[in-house]
Amino acid sequence: MRPDPIQRIDSAFFWEACERGELVAQKCEKCDVLWHPPRPMCPTCHSTDKTTQKLSGRGKLLSWVRQARPASFGFPESPVACLVELEEGIRLVSNLDGVETDDITIGMALEVDFAKTSGDKSVPIFRAAGES
Repeated sequence: MRPDPIQRIDSAFFWEACERGELVAQKCEKCDVLWHPPRPMCPTCHSTDKTTQKLSGRGKLLSWVRQARPASFGFPESPVACLVELEEGIRLVSNLDGVETDDITIGMALEVDFAKTSGDKSVPIFRAAGES
């Protein structure tokens, strides 16, 4: 099973949303910038006036890799690590699931799904659009 996420004060809202099956990001109230990963202030204007915004969960694959060694802890085989650019413009590093490596193409349409962890938490993963 996947290991549980490590929750911090600044990221608790993100993991709580994952438990509800939602993908969210922080949004600056001053300059309207979305960002991920979570942090205490806007990376653009440094304001601490922030809120959260629900994201579409749709995006495209920018890059991927699968390690060629024994499987990572908690996985039966090495997961495919991927970099996804969401429709909203932010990028996430996650896992790509349900796609054979021969079928992976840069630019392919993806959508978020949520996988359970060993502690019954949820983490975002991505699948080919229309496959979840």
